[in-house]
Amino acid sequence: MVKTEKQIAGIRKACHLTRDILNALEDRISPGIATEQINTWVHEMTVNAGATPAPLNYRGYPKSVCTSINEVICHGIPTPERVLQEGDILNVDVTSILEGYYGDCSRMFLIGEVSNEARKLVEVTRECLYRAIEQVRPGSRVGDVGHAIQAHAERHGYSVVRAFVGHGTGVEFHEAPDIPHYGSPGTGTIFVPNMVFTIEPMINAGGFHVTVLEDGWTAVTSDGSLSAQWEHTLRVMEDGAEILTE
Repeated sequence: MVKTEKQIAGIRKACHLTRDILNALEDRISPGIATEQINTWVHEMTVNAGATPAPLNYRGYPKSVCTSINEVICHGIPTPERVLQEGDILNVDVTSILEGYYGDCSRMFLIGEVSNEARKLVEVTRECLYRAIEQVRPGSRVGDVGHAIQAHAERHGYSVVRAFVGHGTGVEFHEAPDIPHYGSPGTGTIFVPNMVFTIEPMINAGGFHVTVLEDGWTAVTSDGSLSAQWEHTLRVMEDGAEILTE
């Protein structure tokens, strides 16, 4: 779980590419854009940078990016038929493989004018991520991260998805340790310098239960409520965390 300085340099480079791809989407994503177009953009930008989109063909996943809209929690599959509408909230999850190293990040996009309910959910979810990052330092534990997320989400009347977690990454797509987004302080794996992992809270406006659709990938809220997610890849440092995807 502990990376060498050489590995961290490669992971950081991959993370910066992922960040740059997401930045490039900021001015492109708008009402009327099909999610398949987002997939095309991500695929082309990744390949043009000499990298590979990690999701493509991973365990049979058919596309280069995940696009999760409204009640979709994660792993939404881009299609030509799904066109972004005014008021949608969208998570775009990008992972690049560059020179053998992985960079994993996702962010939310507000499509046109969204409801106050949707905007608040997106903002609180982002706050959950950064409150969790504040817990990351040598000697703190995975449970400290989960507790920070859960406490903030539930304070606002939201729930935390249990079915999916953050994870170690960098040399492989998914590595140890798992990073649940709920939990008790002082429990779980102890962080040490140069561990690299994602924190990616998925927060629902309703209950935390998940239903996976017939495609075997798309995970939606069981009650149809809105869901939001933000994700960064982090490195544990001596005095806190380096956000590699920022």
